[in-house]
Amino acid sequence: MVARSASLRSLLPLLATLPRRRPPVRLCASSPSSKHNLLGLSEPELTALVVDNYNQPKFRAKQLHEWMYEKGVTDFDAMANLPKNFRAQLSAEAACGTMEISHERVSGDGTRKRLWRCDDGALIESVLMPYNDGRRTACISSQVGCAMGCTFCATGQMGFGRDLSEGEIFEQAARFALELQAEGERLSNVVFMGMGEPFRNYDAVVGAARRIMGELGVGARHITISTVGIVPNIKRYADEERSGGQPLPELAISLHQSDDASRSAIMPVNRKHDIDELLEACAYYGSKTGRRISFEWALIAGQNDDVPTARRLGERLAAVRGLKCHVNLIPLNPTSGFDGAPASLPQAAQFVDELARFKVPATVRVRRGIDIEAGCGQLAEAASKEVAAGRLEARRTRTKLPENLRVKGRRAVEGQT
Repeated sequence: MVARSASLRSLLPLLATLPRRRPPVRLCASSPSSKHNLLGLSEPELTALVVDNYNQPKFRAKQLHEWMYEKGVTDFDAMANLPKNFRAQLSAEAACGTMEISHERVSGDGTRKRLWRCDDGALIESVLMPYNDGRRTACISSQVGCAMGCTFCATGQMGFGRDLSEGEIFEQAARFALELQAEGERLSNVVFMGMGEPFRNYDAVVGAARRIMGELGVGARHITISTVGIVPNIKRYADEERSGGQPLPELAISLHQSDDASRSAIMPVNRKHDIDELLEACAYYGSKTGRRISFEWALIAGQNDDVPTARRLGERLAAVRGLKCHVNLIPLNPTSGFDGAPASLPQAAQFVDELARFKVPATVRVRRGIDIEAGCGQLAEAASKEVAAGRLEARRTRTKLPENLRVKGRRAVEGQT
């Protein structure tokens, strides 16, 4: 025992030099679900569950898959061609989705914003937008919060919690799709423009996108992944489509400024990957895929909505050889942590006209769900409020503890050690 203790002591100096890994922030506590989440499983995984856990033949997995994804049925008792005992087992041990709908708001234009509570209590938001032409578009999240720190975005103001799993990302779209199917409609489009930076959670996002295409039947040209400009993963994405055989979703870049100083001031990622490096990666993507890229531009009154800014943007985009692109202009959606205002529509029209001089096509996007804080850059407002309320309650609880049991510091209150 003495020798063993001495040996351990000899390791302490070495252990002290190792980097300490800070645990992810738990935004809210909750009990994990013990049920199998069928929407979290790919088709091969669903087959393995049915065969290995329930001792059913493979074709039962196909029947179950058809009930969920082709008929939009999530009530196991209604799946008439499954054996009664199998249905009873599924009802007791499985679920079509495990994320709880904590809150939902409906806009005057029909947009629905949903606050989800994950198994571990983490909060995320996603949106379903109906359009007059029949499109039904889901805007889904890829992370709990965001680490990119864009000043005009509510999610960036919220901070980062953790990555979402492939299943959690897919479930947001799947739940909307199944509900629409039950109403005689279909999910037609998906955009990865909710909470988080998709290319900081690359594998889970691409995996979820492939499942959305394969299991929900949404085509690659009707799905868009948006990134602030993680250059290595833009190039990886270009290479993956070329080598994978299956088309991947469209790519959009959040740009918002035409010079490095201005972009770095509102988007810290620009300090690592400046505009020239970003546009070079976009050109690489275009050369590999032959596809057009979209640039997202939040029009902020008096900051990036003037004609000289549009001229600089047009010059830079036109100078990139072989770059096929389109600029989506979005008058800024207000958030509580940013004091900028949306550009006027006449100012937006001038911006479009100036870009046209450089043969750069641009359109002003229709804003939806603004009255319920469901527009681009607004997601996380409701989540932030619930998180703040949870932290306040934690502080109140903390003050009731005996002095010798109190844990000092904000990090302890927020579930960190």
